[in-house]
Amino acid sequence: MKRVQKFFIAQVGRTHGVHGDLKIYLYTDFPEQFKVGCSFDSSIGRLEISRINFKNNTIAFKGYSGIDNAKRLTNVKLYASLEETRERCKLNEGEYFWFDLEGCSVIEKSEILGIVQEMQRFADIDYFYIKTDSFLVKEGMAKSFFIPNIKKYILFIDIKRKSILVKNAKEILKAS
Repeated sequence: MKRVQKFFIAQVGRTHGVHGDLKIYLYTDFPEQFKVGCSFDSSIGRLEISRINFKNNTIAFKGYSGIDNAKRLTNVKLYASLEETRERCKLNEGEYFWFDLEGCSVIEKSEILGIVQEMQRFADIDYFYIKTDSFLVKEGMAKSFFIPNIKKYILFIDIKRKSILVKNAKEILKAS
């Protein structure tokens, strides 16, 4: 049986008002995926949105009307599958999902520096967390390092070939 990959995208907070609205805390760059009628997996099962108000950051779910029912959803985490994410979230040219970047080889001047293990965000900049190629580790380089996802370092991303061409990244590795 194939395991479905899920992505943590939001957490439900405390109740807000008496009609079953709850605070919502988004952990995604794609708030447009939260629409009335859309459903998400959660730590207590599938939940369908019945109301959402981005101005107040509140949400309500079908079957949980009233404050007493809604309280049962406090601290529940919401998840989306890879397929749901691709379907609901539209990217602009040059934008990529983090899960597509993970596993890409990082290459500078035909030399593989390592593999993207995960993406992380510090302040407003996304960083590639890279596991250094074992050959470079044997030469005394750090086992892992970060490269900021900015034009100064990233030349070209090819998701189909799972490769990222970089410049000046080896200097970051040497300094790590």
